[in-house]
Amino acid sequence: MKFRQTLFWDTDPKKIDVKKNAQYIIERIADFGNDKEARWALDFYNKALLKKVIAKSRSLRPRTKTLWTMLLKN
Repeated sequence: MKFRQTLFWDTDPKKIDVKKNAQYIIERIADFGNDKEARWALDFYNKALLKKVIAKSRSLRPRTKTLWTMLLKN
């Protein structure tokens, strides 16, 4: 996946490691990503990791947390 600079405004998207920086990527995509990026995250990362990051994140907006919690149910 080629990440948008506007999604990762504080770093060089080319230097992001999708494994090592999983929490950072998931949080950014959850809060600011578009449909394509959200679909990529849902397909790329396992559901357990997504649930864990969303539940424990202190940086996500409350509405984002609610939406992603509902998306990841079941």
